[in-house]
Amino acid sequence: MTQRSSGNCGVTFVTQFEPSGRAEPSNEEAPGLVAGFDRGAAGREVFTIRDLTKEFAVSARTLRFYEEKGLLAPRRNGEQRRYSRRDRARLRYVLMGKRVGFSLEEVREMLDLYDVGDRQRTQLQVALAKFQERSARLEEQRAEIDRAIAELARASLEIQAMLAARDNDEG
Repeated sequence: MTQRSSGNCGVTFVTQFEPSGRAEPSNEEAPGLVAGFDRGAAGREVFTIRDLTKEFAVSARTLRFYEEKGLLAPRRNGEQRRYSRRDRARLRYVLMGKRVGFSLEEVREMLDLYDVGDRQRTQLQVALAKFQERSARLEEQRAEIDRAIAELARASLEIQAMLAARDNDEG
């Protein structure tokens, strides 16, 4: 099952639910890809670097790095950066994307599609394709890990049997 949610700040999120029908549990610190982006904003329009570092547990250096990469575009008031609700939403999306394994370039591609002007249709299609591709890659990795664990367990049993045989020979 797929669920979509449009954030108020130019970011749309799509998530796949498990075949069992259960979604990944989410909380304020680790929201799912469908989480509401206005939670925590409390109607605010402008945020300081301190606000965002505290809310998202990132450093000011991280925010400046994302700004250099063109992912955030705060206004300047002298030396102070003023982040908009859109910047806040984009930051949240960047952090979630990184958490599930997307590169910054992949996140940027999805974010940049918001301004295409087709009511986010292209953004949603690209995001869905990328999410499904990433999910399939993770499933493949999980299968490889499961095979490796099974092989290690089998080899461990063989080694235990060899050790037991040697213990019996000595005793």
